[in-house]
Amino acid sequence: MVANQRFVFIGDSITQADKLEDSEHIGHGYVRYIKDYIAINQPEALPVFFNKGINGNRILDLEKRWEEDVLSLRPDLVSISIGINDVWRQLDNPDMEQVTPVIFREIYERLLTQVKINTEARIFLMEPTIIEESVEAKGNILLKDFVAVIHQLAKKHEAIVVPTHQVFIEYLQKPNHQVLTTDGVHMNSAGNMLMAQAWLKTYNNVI
Repeated sequence: MVANQRFVFIGDSITQADKLEDSEHIGHGYVRYIKDYIAINQPEALPVFFNKGINGNRILDLEKRWEEDVLSLRPDLVSISIGINDVWRQLDNPDMEQVTPVIFREIYERLLTQVKINTEARIFLMEPTIIEESVEAKGNILLKDFVAVIHQLAKKHEAIVVPTHQVFIEYLQKPNHQVLTTDGVHMNSAGNMLMAQAWLKTYNNVI
């Protein structure tokens, strides 16, 4: 890996992870774990990390800030984690304008096309994780269509899928599994570790 590459992580509160309280603005979530892993194992080639997670974001919000928070940074790698709020709002705020899988795909496609046209960045698409720590929870059933969209777009745009949803669902089926979230969505330290591990496993397989 070349030194001083620019890694942009964009998403919602799971990515943000208290970055505003962190002097490096990296936060205390999975992005921090990824950065620290690379810093320990490849200090000579540590990238510059940008955490562009914002609480509550859906794919609609990412599109509004895509130029400023992604393209203008001239990234060498873009990692996108989005979809949880697109589904969660269907459950906790059904009266608001909703993002269907069709709308999700249309907007996501535009974002990926802009990255391909304007940069040479590698693109990592993280599957949305979980909504409630039960495999059969309604949120996790609804997430399946959004996960499928991500796989379709990754194939079309030569992006790399981080199978975060799959990893979480498989973990929840293990005996004596640990609690991964503070509220069914936001990660505790174990959840952040599982996300980072899935990301790093994928990353190490392609670099």
